[in-house]
Amino acid sequence: MSDIEIEVLIVEDDKAMADLIQEELEDEGYQTRVAYNGGDAIKAVQDSLPDVVVLDINMPGKDGIETLSEIVNLNANLPVILHTAYSAYKENYMTWAAVEYVVKASDFKDLKNAIARLAKQAAHEKS
Repeated sequence: MSDIEIEVLIVEDDKAMADLIQEELEDEGYQTRVAYNGGDAIKAVQDSLPDVVVLDINMPGKDGIETLSEIVNLNANLPVILHTAYSAYKENYMTWAAVEYVVKASDFKDLKNAIARLAKQAAHEKS
């Protein structure tokens, strides 16, 4: 990766999963922040705009679809990757605002590839 730092906001209510994703992404050289619910994700985006958001859908309270809608309203250019165990949500038109839709897998390969594509765009925009 280049010298340009890319920050990824991870929104995941399962702390063990959030920690695992964070470790995987930091090993790839990304800066990370974690929000454990939709409300905290919105606050994190308002406080300091990340380059990419990785957003779980199935969360208590404000779910990922509602959070996605609020993020798009805050900044329509912020790329959001929906990261969920449920492939059926992909058919929900409310999820179409996301740039990528990745079904959770144990190796995180698809998630890392999606982030790498978006990070390349973000690095280009920052340079």
